[in-house]
Amino acid sequence: MPAKFAATLATLFCLLVPSLAMAQPVITASPADMGWVMTASALVLMMALPGLGLFYGGLVRGRNVLSVIMHCFVICAIVSVMWIAFGYSLAFSGDGALLGNFDMVMLAGLLPVDGTVPLRADTTISEAVFAVFQMTFALITPALIVGAWVERIRFGWVVAFSVLWTLIVYIPVAHWVWGGGWLAEQGTMDFAGGIVVHTTAGVAALVLALMLKPRKGFNKSLLAPHSPALTMTGAGLLWVGWFGFNGGSALAADMNAIRAIINTHLAASVAALVWIIIERWRIGKATSVGIVTGAIAGLATVTPAAGYIGPWGAIILGALAGAICFFMVGIVKQRLKIDDSLDVFAVHGVGGILGSLIMPVFILESWGGVGYEDGDVGGQFMAQLIGVGAVALWTIVATVIITLMISMVIPMRVNEEAEHDGLDLTSHGERGWELD
Repeated sequence: MPAKFAATLATLFCLLVPSLAMAQPVITASPADMGWVMTASALVLMMALPGLGLFYGGLVRGRNVLSVIMHCFVICAIVSVMWIAFGYSLAFSGDGALLGNFDMVMLAGLLPVDGTVPLRADTTISEAVFAVFQMTFALITPALIVGAWVERIRFGWVVAFSVLWTLIVYIPVAHWVWGGGWLAEQGTMDFAGGIVVHTTAGVAALVLALMLKPRKGFNKSLLAPHSPALTMTGAGLLWVGWFGFNGGSALAADMNAIRAIINTHLAASVAALVWIIIERWRIGKATSVGIVTGAIAGLATVTPAAGYIGPWGAIILGALAGAICFFMVGIVKQRLKIDDSLDVFAVHGVGGILGSLIMPVFILESWGGVGYEDGDVGGQFMAQLIGVGAVALWTIVATVIITLMISMVIPMRVNEEAEHDGLDLTSHGERGWELD
């Protein structure tokens, strides 16, 4: 009898051990991670409203300040509705190479009332929280383009363009890179939007500035910012909000988030200092608009790399951003004579592309980065180059087609009288400032 009992125990043990070996830990929602990503979502929304509106609003002439802020508001509202209705589903559901599916239209299944928490794959946050976080990225991307068309665009055209551009450019690119699409499959890395956000917005801005043509008096008379103080205030909000933009992209309240925040702050600080040093050398004065533009260049440049690199990488990326973006502003406006009015391409586009292409070196552990499994820097650079090139090409083609289509129905540019009087009054019947 004891022998039979021992044999039975041995059999049960043999059956149990493999089961224990195959058991996987159950991943549950983390309140801390959920709370951080929701906070980060609010910070990114603050970047668009009011950060970007004030930053851009201060850079235009006083008779156009309200129109710029209005553009940021209407884009935020339009894209938010689109994103919840179908945008998130197309970007982040399914396993298609080019586009997602409609499984999560209106966030279907993501907001159960039975107390369960559907998790985003490989995270400890709910899919609904992830959807909200990604919504803020979707709305700020077309808002960045506003800087290319200020003081001369029709409001109705802005509304139509924002709808089609988000649908045809942003949503597919987000799926390619972040939603498991073909660029993700071939290894393209983008921590927080150097390709998805800044490359798309910057390239589209350059295309639109070319098609829209310059403002009256461009490069002939002074089109000075009416309120550098507003611009500095907006830039401060953008800088703080970028902690959510990059830090939130870790999708957890962990060391990767603090790594991203430290790198974000370092790159912005260094780029701001480099910019005003060059200004002091070139024009004899360090300007308020210069220091904040440098900071934004550093923020855009570190965005694709923030969670992958160490402080040394952030410092070098910031220095390169301050110098290269400074000279690109002059190249675009003076040499190429393109009125990308608020330097969207030279700062956001060039910064996002620069950071995306250079970061493979700084991911190495020898530079303080997270390192590679195979150490193949060259292979990663090729993956980045393919990603940037494909996204830039698609953005150019799609933006041209969208622009031509809308312009057949709604003229792109206001008439000369409206441009002279300012868009605040002629487009919205209001003034940004009543000085009576």
